[in-house]
Amino acid sequence: MADSVVWVGVFTGATAVLASWVTTVGNARAAKVQVEASVRAQHRDRVREIRRAAYLDLMEQAHVTGQLYWQVGDAYFQLTDSPERLTRVQELRVELRGAFDPLMRCVRVIVLEGPAPAAEAAEAVMGAAAEANSALARVSRGEPGAREGFDETHAVFRHRLERFIEEARTIMADS
Repeated sequence: MADSVVWVGVFTGATAVLASWVTTVGNARAAKVQVEASVRAQHRDRVREIRRAAYLDLMEQAHVTGQLYWQVGDAYFQLTDSPERLTRVQELRVELRGAFDPLMRCVRVIVLEGPAPAAEAAEAVMGAAAEANSALARVSRGEPGAREGFDETHAVFRHRLERFIEEARTIMADS
């Protein structure tokens, strides 16, 4: 009988040790899975916030640029003297050169942070701004038809900015 009690005790003890080991391994795996999920969620949230900030910066800089483009139209409505108007257009060109660098920086951040659809849309906004700036140079030189060409490039700029905003909204909703 004593042998049975010893064997039952050994078996019970071994079962307890094995159960404890299995529980510890299971808890360790569960903790590891939980940590990995938490790290992925934090990374996803961090990427989302970086992208959101980059998208907002581009929209802000595009707004500054767009406001300067609108002022070109204002110059045509407010200034009847052609030399005075061309002087104002030249002043706006100088301001636009100052606004282009921050716009370009914002685009580069978006190209870096992605994803590709946002980067392509951001580059399209920058390209449209460059086209509008070139058209404005022709306006400042008084070339025939330059004003209409500028108006067209300004419309393209607005359209591409709207496309970027739609793309950014979709990306943010999906993330």
